[in-house]
Amino acid sequence: MKKRLIATVVLASTLISATAEAREFDPTAVAETSISGRGFGHGRGMSQYGAQGAAIAGKSAKQILDFYYPGTTTGKATGAIRVRISADTTDGVRVAAVNNLRVRDLVRNKLYALPKASTRNQWSIDPYGEHGTKVSSFNTKTGKWTLWKTFTSMTQFEGAAVTSLILPSGAVRRYRGGLRAIDASGKHLDTVNVVSLEHYLRGVVPREALSSWRPAALQAQAVAARTYSVFHRSRSAKRAYDLCDTIACQVYGGYDDEKKATNAAVTATAGQVRLYKGQPIIAEFSSANGGATAAGKVPYQVMKVDPWDAYPGNGNPNVTWTVTRKTADVQAAFDVGSIRTLRVIRRTGVGPAGGRAARIEAVGSKGRAELSADQLRGRLHLKSAWIAFPVAALDMPTLPVGPVGR
Repeated sequence: MKKRLIATVVLASTLISATAEAREFDPTAVAETSISGRGFGHGRGMSQYGAQGAAIAGKSAKQILDFYYPGTTTGKATGAIRVRISADTTDGVRVAAVNNLRVRDLVRNKLYALPKASTRNQWSIDPYGEHGTKVSSFNTKTGKWTLWKTFTSMTQFEGAAVTSLILPSGAVRRYRGGLRAIDASGKHLDTVNVVSLEHYLRGVVPREALSSWRPAALQAQAVAARTYSVFHRSRSAKRAYDLCDTIACQVYGGYDDEKKATNAAVTATAGQVRLYKGQPIIAEFSSANGGATAAGKVPYQVMKVDPWDAYPGNGNPNVTWTVTRKTADVQAAFDVGSIRTLRVIRRTGVGPAGGRAARIEAVGSKGRAELSADQLRGRLHLKSAWIAFPVAALDMPTLPVGPVGR
């Protein structure tokens, strides 16, 4: 008879938690491994669904920020931010013609007004020579690009209240501020949106939070996002941009993603940032922390139970979750051959079910290996490192439940 999965629970003494759970299985019989977990993201700093939960409970934005960034104070920040637009993979920067559009020579800091004509509907900055740019316009009558001016430096479009960036697919995204060409490897230019910090946040907060959330939650998100931006800006002086526009930094959609509620949250907290010893903090946040914040490398990233992450009515879809992964992928993650035992051997001890997983052990046909829970999360693309391996049914019959003889 073909073997089926055999799962057992193993109790063990660990450094922090009192239990470790394990799965024993025949890999030839099981195509998939079930993994359960809590939360979504790294868990450091603010839980975004937790902020909404706290707001529902009547907490103010300041109280939310005090909870998630303990020991920090309120400060002020202004200025501009430089954001690399990842969706523009063309060699240049192409925009729609619009009133008041100008070009700035970034070395000489000289501004040029672009000529107007009914037949010009697009302008483009493209590579010119080793480190220069050329500016051309598209003539709708001839269907051709016409060179307008060359520069020995990088340039940017600016002047219009909102500028439409034309992407490789032909789709259009609108941005406040300037659209800058920066020198990239080879004969290629990347696109960077140079925009005021407050206008930037208008395109971030609705992408990082739900605009239907309570004002206090949106205001907390605005302050966290502003602080995160200023922290990275202070460390990017030698680079051509401060942040990207993806989940690797903060998601930013520009003018088209602005919402009334999130704009109001940005305005209500204008300039506010969080400081530690007078300096902007790395105000990290994640969608949901599973019921406890995770410790980081800085004093204001502490591990503690979070009563707001699963607060009733906050809509958190990742309080708990279960996924499956191909057993072959799990085996590849540990590189110990056919896995016989897979278990969490250490947890943090803070939060539900013993807390976030810390170390995972696999014993296989080629030996034994350990990974941190964060390493396994990355290799298996899991929502968080707060994971467990659910017990499966035994492959043998069990005795019927009945009275015990005396």
